[in-house]
Amino acid sequence: MTAAQLHFIVAVTLLTVAPAAATEPTVGKPAPAFDVTTFDGKHVALADLKGQVVVLNFWATWCAPCKTELPLLDAYYKLRQAAGLRVVAVTTEDSIPLYRLHPLQAVLALPLARRFHGNYAPIGGVPTNYVIDRDGVLRYAKAGAFTLDDLNTVLVPLLVAKPAAATLTPAAAQ
Repeated sequence: MTAAQLHFIVAVTLLTVAPAAATEPTVGKPAPAFDVTTFDGKHVALADLKGQVVVLNFWATWCAPCKTELPLLDAYYKLRQAAGLRVVAVTTEDSIPLYRLHPLQAVLALPLARRFHGNYAPIGGVPTNYVIDRDGVLRYAKAGAFTLDDLNTVLVPLLVAKPAAATLTPAAAQ
């Protein structure tokens, strides 16, 4: 057996034994898939939101900045939903039991997640926000509460932009 053959066998063995790395959210890269079940029982996956601007908001009931940010996000969602904005609020595991969030969901326009599956989590603390553009690319990932200025700075350019596929002419798409 030659050295090249031995290297090939070792490389193939490592590839078959090594676990597949989970896709981490990276700004500028395609957003990792997620699946959410909302309080009203709807199942929504990232693929279902193609062509929309998506905000994933991780928050906790005990978090003071979250208590300020959530009503702001809800009001912003109400104003910008027709422009293609979607917001999903995901409570952290150390928050209160989900059944105690039903009264809050009753007054919010934006959906609260009952279950969330995906490679997203708070980045060092809550609130943490991820913003995904109309083409499914992660454009923002940061811990800290949004202000109205932040929302306008981050979201307005994404909301006025058309998906890349929509900007292609029929000749360019061929």
